[in-house]
Amino acid sequence: MTKPRTLGELRESGYQVLSVREEMRKNLIQKLRTGEPIFPGVIGYDHTVIPQVENAILSGQDIIFLGERGQAKTRMARSLVNLLDEEVPAVAGSEIHDNPFAPISRYARDLIAEKGDDTPIVWIRREERYAEKLATPDTTIADLIGEVDPIKVAEGRYLSDELTIHYGLIPRTNRGIFAINELPDLAERIQVGLLNILEERDVQIRGYRIRLPLDVYIVASANPEDYTNRGRIITPLKDRYGSQIRTHYPETIDLEIEIMEQERRQFDTDGIEVMVPDFMREVVAEITHLARRSHDVSQRSGVSVRMSISNYENVISNAIKRAIRLGEKQAVPRISDLHAAVASTTGKIELEALGEVQEDRIVDKLMQGAVLTTFNRYFSVRDFDDLVLAFENGLTVETSDMMPAMNYVHQVSHIDGFREAAGRLGAAGNPSAIASAVEFVLEGLHLNRRLNKDTGGRTGVRYRG
Repeated sequence: MTKPRTLGELRESGYQVLSVREEMRKNLIQKLRTGEPIFPGVIGYDHTVIPQVENAILSGQDIIFLGERGQAKTRMARSLVNLLDEEVPAVAGSEIHDNPFAPISRYARDLIAEKGDDTPIVWIRREERYAEKLATPDTTIADLIGEVDPIKVAEGRYLSDELTIHYGLIPRTNRGIFAINELPDLAERIQVGLLNILEERDVQIRGYRIRLPLDVYIVASANPEDYTNRGRIITPLKDRYGSQIRTHYPETIDLEIEIMEQERRQFDTDGIEVMVPDFMREVVAEITHLARRSHDVSQRSGVSVRMSISNYENVISNAIKRAIRLGEKQAVPRISDLHAAVASTTGKIELEALGEVQEDRIVDKLMQGAVLTTFNRYFSVRDFDDLVLAFENGLTVETSDMMPAMNYVHQVSHIDGFREAAGRLGAAGNPSAIASAVEFVLEGLHLNRRLNKDTGGRTGVRYRG
């Protein structure tokens, strides 16, 4: 069916223009009825955050997402675009997507007065109806709302002429969704300029006696530290947001792992298959969860899921690098690959005590704690009494992040304790997986103080009784 291209055709089609809140509400109800996900790719919020967002949209309320970094606040704001219609009609040439049946800009009103039903109509896609601004201290009213355009004045128009206005981001998002990231960083005098938009839904520019009743859905994000402790959002502005929705980090290791798998960058490496044992995924996720509970790590800033993702990527990359150099066909991360995650960990946590030595010690402590916690989920040290006895009788095993997988098989193939543990970890018959399982068991026993460990170099290690 051909879409209407003029105002007259639009009237004849019987098309009804809804406000952006009515539109989002209508589409949300449809998704609720069909069970279609509202925020695809957002994990762990099904029973906490998303129900609150649904209530706010059904109530037609603007939203503040309140949470630490890396809690999908921006992703959720961007996903709200899915609640807009695929296309809506607007007056052709309008900078602010004027509703053809109720124009608000001087340009659109004049055009319709001149051409009537012959006024040209364009169809605006949902992606064009979303705008986003990072609130920085240098953001101005002109950026957000608008300013007099000196070029238009130079062309001969009077300063009092509404057509001299160059609209800012918010008017240009009329009939759409506007997101302000890190709202507390916006200067207070600029926050004052948002008051009318959130309540009266109009804008005032340079004292012009004009009123633009904008149809905009406003979303903001804020960090709790800025929002509550430093008080950098002015009280009248906070009062005008309908719902304040608290986001959070993944509550379980399984959710953290699901996000890691979804978000990590994946590349094909010719001739190399990547296989990550479940226990290695758990170790990487556990590092982040321990950091979120650590007294050494600043909890005011939070520990982003991005740390888990970056650590996961680096550990896998180290395993791929080993496979390339050794000519192996399978890359399986090991405990000795965790050193590759140091760079991606230190850049994503803020410590209560500063200093390079302190930082390295804390990161090492987090990694050891993650391995110990994961090991104790899989095994009891009592499972390895015979193996520990063998070490006490002189057995030693060497490990390294650059040691070929078959070296591990040759070292432990005759030892029952390792064979049984590898089987429980799903590594039986696979040399690369066996190497990973052996390191996991050895390090777990060492951290449980059943084995001694000698470090012979940057990554070379010898375990003994």
